[in-house]
Amino acid sequence: MLLAILLAVEAALKPFVKIDAPAVVLEHVRVIDGTGAPPREDQTLYIVEGKLAASAPAGAQRIDLRDHTVFPGLVGMHDHIFYPAGGAIFHEMARSFPRLYLAAGVTTIRTAGSIEPYTDLELKREIDSGKQPGPRMYVTGPYIEGKGTWTPQMHQVRGPDDARRTVEFWAGQGATSFKLYNFLTRAEAGAAIDAAHKLGLKVTGHLCSIGFTEAAQLGIDDLEHGLFVDTEFFAGKKPDECPAQEALKALQTLSAGDPRVGAMIAELVKRRVAVTSTLAVFEAAAPARFDKVVTPRVLDALSPDARSNLLARHTGGAQREDRLDVEALLKLEMQFERAFAKAGGQLLAGCDPTGNGAALAGYGDQREVELLVEAGFTPIEALKIASFDGALWLGAQERIGAIGQGRDADLVVVKGDPSRNISDIEKIEIVFKEGVAYDPQKLVESVRGLVGIR
Repeated sequence: MLLAILLAVEAALKPFVKIDAPAVVLEHVRVIDGTGAPPREDQTLYIVEGKLAASAPAGAQRIDLRDHTVFPGLVGMHDHIFYPAGGAIFHEMARSFPRLYLAAGVTTIRTAGSIEPYTDLELKREIDSGKQPGPRMYVTGPYIEGKGTWTPQMHQVRGPDDARRTVEFWAGQGATSFKLYNFLTRAEAGAAIDAAHKLGLKVTGHLCSIGFTEAAQLGIDDLEHGLFVDTEFFAGKKPDECPAQEALKALQTLSAGDPRVGAMIAELVKRRVAVTSTLAVFEAAAPARFDKVVTPRVLDALSPDARSNLLARHTGGAQREDRLDVEALLKLEMQFERAFAKAGGQLLAGCDPTGNGAALAGYGDQREVELLVEAGFTPIEALKIASFDGALWLGAQERIGAIGQGRDADLVVVKGDPSRNISDIEKIEIVFKEGVAYDPQKLVESVRGLVGIR
């Protein structure tokens, strides 16, 4: 029986393995180690039994990587397993998304809110046991949402006690973090945060009824999306109410240099509240950026129905968003994120494969890094945000997020030099996860046309 299980595990992964060897030596490679240090040229890396080592045994497979760069596997901190199906409904992509994340060099994800938490937890167990390829998963529990949610797939908590019970139950099932959502009251949010902290777990939030400053004072650990969802700058904001559209319109007259923004940043930094950048999902809403977002590789990944829905959403979105200058809001968000990081804030990164459906798993994470560079970060800084800083928030910085002896061999091998041209992060030739060398092209081909189906 045990032999049959082991053979099944091997059979599940083997079609996607590019280098089948217990020890591998990467020679003459440029190394970006993820810590923010400058690139190191003509380096040798040793991978032995899934770890980075000081040397390799005789007979290790040696690979010449001149003109290539290695950087740490990305740590996606807002990377769902679900995808928009239209009509405020989301479908779980439990087969296509794990492979797309891994193919794009995302070796670790935090799900940042689950629509099907049991599926996410079982999917994590499948990946951990080698039954299918995919990233290391940190599963966030189901959304902690209040009365008025816009999707029937979310439970609406009925007061602080319900919020507390929800956290306690899902922590018991294996959730490692929680996410607060749009319509919570401060009392409900505070109860959820308190319950999670008593269990040693962290809480993030995509908020609306609660502003960032209020959330920081409640003890939240992370805030998703940035200024796009912070409603505290809308003059008509009422306690515990979500004025989403009005707040977005108010942002159009806001400057990143506004003293109120500076005060909010100072509060977040003082209380060590992180912010997760999701620029890729917002870029997808900017009509002028259509060609940068809806690329051939995105369209190839989608099922025919999902492709039609995406193009329809994009066209419809361009008409609906003409009252909002999305490009200006995107620039404002970029300025905010630079100011937050410059003030000492911990900036994280993820793709959030929701919105109009153009920011896909993995591809959106790569685009997120490119957009951080557009925002003014250096390529080295952007890669650190998307790797080591995420690992640090997860408390896993000794294992993942950086390249060094004794760490897990989570590595991305690309042709070119992302420290000079950040778009080279898309030229992936090998992805190592815990020392297993995956072929990104085979992973992509295996799910071509499946996004939107499974």
